[in-house]
Amino acid sequence: MTDEYKTISGTSEGYYTEKRSKFLAFAHHVETTDEVKDIVAGYRKKYYDARHVCYAYMLGAERLEFRANDDGEPSSTAGKPILGQINSNELTNILIVVVRYYGGVNLGTSGLIVAYREAAADALAHATVETRQVEEIVKYSFAYPQMNDVMRIVKDMNPRIISQTFENTCEIVLSIRKSEAELLCSRLAKLL
Repeated sequence: MTDEYKTISGTSEGYYTEKRSKFLAFAHHVETTDEVKDIVAGYRKKYYDARHVCYAYMLGAERLEFRANDDGEPSSTAGKPILGQINSNELTNILIVVVRYYGGVNLGTSGLIVAYREAAADALAHATVETRQVEEIVKYSFAYPQMNDVMRIVKDMNPRIISQTFENTCEIVLSIRKSEAELLCSRLAKLL
């Protein structure tokens, strides 16, 4: 199992036009399905006069949670091509929304597939792709005299310190790359 994944930072936009139909594409970094619902609802409200607001998303480092929505377009002509762009770029934690303004000329199923695919691809072409690491949270409680030993391990392994309390019983909460979490836990456990 890898502990890295590719996603985009922030948002980006794309555009495609075919036979007077306009396709406005928007790519967003998302973490939850609630975020997806809110963003899609926002586009439905903003572009209330558009014929279709289609989208696809992928969540999680394992890329197991995903959905494609055709929003009234013929089956698999909108959401699937959008999801195809997400998959071909191996991205996750991403939502792509494509808003279609109908131009009066039917594009046919193959025309729709191309249009939605190209609009999504244009949004991704304008996005900043970054590689992130899957992190694991490690909580550790210890007696105050162990402070130097704990901080030596923290300095050596360089996890991100989320919180720390130093009293009679101290606690430190760390975030570290998933592949290194087991080593950090075993090194801390040897201090007890």
